[in-house]
Amino acid sequence: MGRSLKPLTARAGSEDRARRAGPWPGPRPYDDRMGAGVRAPVGLEITSPANARVKQLVALRHRRARDRAGVTLVEGYAELDLALSAGARPLALYVCPDLAGAGAQPMIDRVAGLGAEVVRVSRTVFGKIAYRESPDGWLAVVPAIPTGLDLLEPGAGPLVLVCEGVEKPGNLGAILRTADAAGVAAVIAADPATDWGNPNVVRASKGTVFSVPVASASSAEVLAWIAARSLALMAAAPDGEVLLTDADLSGPTAIVVGSEAGGLPADWLARADTRVRIPMFGRADSLNVATSAAILLYEAVRQRLATHTSDTP
Repeated sequence: MGRSLKPLTARAGSEDRARRAGPWPGPRPYDDRMGAGVRAPVGLEITSPANARVKQLVALRHRRARDRAGVTLVEGYAELDLALSAGARPLALYVCPDLAGAGAQPMIDRVAGLGAEVVRVSRTVFGKIAYRESPDGWLAVVPAIPTGLDLLEPGAGPLVLVCEGVEKPGNLGAILRTADAAGVAAVIAADPATDWGNPNVVRASKGTVFSVPVASASSAEVLAWIAARSLALMAAAPDGEVLLTDADLSGPTAIVVGSEAGGLPADWLARADTRVRIPMFGRADSLNVATSAAILLYEAVRQRLATHTSDTP
């Protein structure tokens, strides 16, 4: 689990009150379901918020600790379910039976079948390790999300979204949910102000950070990547010379949105093939960046569907 997580093997004894737990209610077919050479997870129970492992889980809310350990956190049943469906393989799962409820066993078996350690914790402990206001009793430690620009394989005629300097994890997460729904080939954070493994990005994305290919790089690197793939660069700007619905988004395209505070830097505007604007008729001079991204992406989807329909015999 990375260097900083080595002590997460809870010590038995009264000092930290971490002890071997009895079986979970219902069947626990770990040994029967796991392949040869894969160690069945140790059943542990942690009841003290002062446990060393609890302190390290809390530390993983901070980017430096996540980067050092090479992991991130996934909290919530729905988020964990989507992450697993996208191929994530947890290293450890922390479950609070009081919060997870009677139907917890199938998910526990599913995660344990992937070789993860399963640890049950008290309601007090889960309140300490959770970062959501209304936790549901599920928290997994998973390997860090791959974010190398060179790992992206956008395919033919891709639609790519670039987020330049977007600061708020909640906005990045909301953008990912839209990108997943719209079938975007990749979402790239240029000169990022936060990391894709931020627990609030994972939460706001509802786990789609594991289903949408993502990358992080400098703006110069992203611009070079776009040029090397001959993608049309569409920059969203309030004073864009082309109305969004008049722009051609049907071909290989990279749409770039900027931060709410400063918009897009001059380099992006200068390098753009087209600067597009979203029509606005009220007094506000801008939209939330996640809302803007949704409008831009679904206009591209609309055009691509129309093109596909017209090309179909």
